[in-house]
Order: sequence, then structure tokens, then C-alpha cells
Amino acid sequence: MAYSNFTLESVGTAFKLERIESIDIFSEIEPITVSSHFTAALRKKVPLAVAIGTEKARSELIITDVLFELREHFNRRISLFSGVDFNVDAENDLTGVCDFLISLSPEQFFVEAPVIALVEAKNADVKLGLGQCVAEMIAAQRFNAERENSIPYVYGTTTSGTDWLFLKLEGQKLHIDMAVYTIAQCDKILGILASMVKQQA
Repeated sequence: MAYSNFTLESVGTAFKLERIESIDIFSEIEPITVSSHFTAALRKKVPLAVAIGTEKARSELIITDVLFELREHFNRRISLFSGVDFNVDAENDLTGVCDFLISLSPEQFFVEAPVIALVEAKNADVKLGLGQCVAEMIAAQRFNAERENSIPYVYGTTTSGTDWLFLKLEGQKLHIDMAVYTIAQCDKILGILASMVKQQA
């Protein structure tokens, strides 16, 4: 579980990242229309996940639903993975399990390049997942390059299910959106996630 050993500071030092913090990276992105059954499900599941109060409950009851809705939005042309081993570079500690991983490939039986986004689940404080998420983004960048399927950006998000914080990796430039979006803005969250797919497609 080497990804989890990284902090935001240590991953930046280890991989010589230039960190750029702003509050407007995704502000201009339009929300997307979400299905009525998705919003109805969230109304039931969010209070239950919060009451249970575990990372597992938040992943199963909220995050999975959001990412499934994203996959449906693209008519299943993207693939979604949960709890998969993503061992890319053991020498540089880029190994371990990713909570969620999104690829532009429709292949669902194994992870195929290009990997475009990593989602790190945290029980409460989304900032606690930043180092781990960035390490996974660097691994995705290398995974794509090794398969000659490099893309300009790799995205990431750390989320408690109820709060979502987004990142973008461009070469060695790490952009962190200081704005935190809440699940009440699920149409905006899905709009941001959809924009990640569209920019790379």
C-alpha cells in the first residue's frame, strides 16, 4: 500500500512537482443534468452513509453511485474500477490499491490506458487523501506513457462522498482546486467529472 505512505509534501518533493493552488480551475464548467433516479437514490443513501460514518459506507452508498452515473452518462464508453491493484513502479513506491480508477477505454475486465482519473475515498477530511491521490495520478501518467497512450492531463479527486476536492496533473505541474464541492452540487460534480472525460476523449 505504498501510495498511502505519501503526503502532499513528500510526493511533491519525491517527484519534483510544481504545486499551483487556485479556486477557479473548474468553476466555469457547466453542471450536467442528472437522472431523477440518481438524485432520488442520493436522498436516501447520503444520510445513511453519514450516519454509519465509515469510509466503506461512503464509498458504497455515495461515491460508487456518482461514478456509475458518470459511466452511464457516457453510455458505458468509459470503464470504472474499484479497489484494484495498480502497481506501476515499485522502485519509486508507486504501488498499491486505488479506491476508484477511470479509464477512457471501454475495456472493463482489466485496466487499459489511458487512465484519466483517480478517486481517493476518505472518511471525513478530504485533505488527508491528497498525497495518496497525487501519487496515484503520477502512476497513471507513467502507466499511460509506458503504453504509448500519453494524454495531456491526469485528474484526481479526494472525496468523503459528501465533499469533493479536485486536482489536475499536467507534466510536473500539479493544479489543486481549493474549492470543495458538496454532494448537494451533484450536478456540478458530475459536470466536472464529465469534463475530464471530454477533454481527453
